[in-house]
Amino acid sequence: MSTIKCKAAVAPGDGTFSIVETEIHPPHKDEVLVKIKAAAICHTDHDSLTWGMPIVMGHEGAGIVEAIGPDVTKVAVGDEVILNWATPKYDSFQSQIGNQNICECNSPVMASHAGKISGGHPTFESTTLNQKPIERSFNLGTFSEYALVRSSGVVKKNSKKLSFEAASTISCGVMTGCGSVFNTAKPEWGSTVVVLGTGGVGLNVVQAARISGAAKIIAVDINEQRLEMAKQFGATDVILADKNDKGLLNTAQIVKGMTNGRGADYAFECTAVPALGVAPLAMIRNAGTAVQVSGIEEEITVDMRLFEWDKIYINPLYGGAKPDIDFPKFEALYEKGDLILEEMITRTYKLEDLQQGFDDMLAGRNAKGVITF
Repeated sequence: MSTIKCKAAVAPGDGTFSIVETEIHPPHKDEVLVKIKAAAICHTDHDSLTWGMPIVMGHEGAGIVEAIGPDVTKVAVGDEVILNWATPKYDSFQSQIGNQNICECNSPVMASHAGKISGGHPTFESTTLNQKPIERSFNLGTFSEYALVRSSGVVKKNSKKLSFEAASTISCGVMTGCGSVFNTAKPEWGSTVVVLGTGGVGLNVVQAARISGAAKIIAVDINEQRLEMAKQFGATDVILADKNDKGLLNTAQIVKGMTNGRGADYAFECTAVPALGVAPLAMIRNAGTAVQVSGIEEEITVDMRLFEWDKIYINPLYGGAKPDIDFPKFEALYEKGDLILEEMITRTYKLEDLQQGFDDMLAGRNAKGVITF
């Protein structure tokens, strides 16, 4: 096949982006060329504007395989696929002990800090801008008509019922939220759960807790509209928080009043607000589990008394993702009617309207916005 020219959102690294024409070259070795049908918008995509290097933006997506390299066996041309940004080397130490999401070579984990997006994989320089190689955000670059990715970055989509728009949310939002419940916290049947922040990731934590059999699921947010949506996804109780409630300590007292004075068994932070990084510790009982889902990477001050007593604090990456195993499970739960996906999409956009998508996300107007091609 010949080189493809396609529109893509490119961020030079200075806080701006533009829609430009990139060149996608034929796939090498284990690369897969995907015609993108939908790409979900995430807070990380907005953060990528200031990574200090030129990138093709976007790290959530779904589409159709257009071409494959000679070493690819897991998908074929014409397959519908969901992309994922955990692109491990399966013979690495972490992958072999079951931690594909934190594979040593998977440097997109620290992309914004390390300044490297391609990880330890060989670079085939198959995506170019003005004939110069350009990195793809988290090895993907889904804000583009086409994306060239490694075979470990795609999972075959099996459900014909599942739209590409909804499938694209599995790439990160669903995997991060649901995975933090199913793979990391593993709440027991009948347990009590608090979810701080009910955006796209938080809603997935809510519904994963429901599917897991949690008896009481308390959703906390400063946005009434999002709290109403949380009820649809499985929240049994909601608390409209005060944005001036430092560390949500007053909210924590309300939570304790709703949980026999002890606190919840599990609490999940999904706000991406650094000041709330340890807020879930205030919500849980002694020996409870706090999960920091949103991936805060900033220095904060911690009152160690919040850990008293025997509390567990976990900071999982990407919901402990094993995409080839987890994505089919999500599709099965969707087919069964347990996992709500289509209803999560508040609005769709054309690529040229990406700025509006960012504005709506930052203003809290969307549970999930999706770019469609």
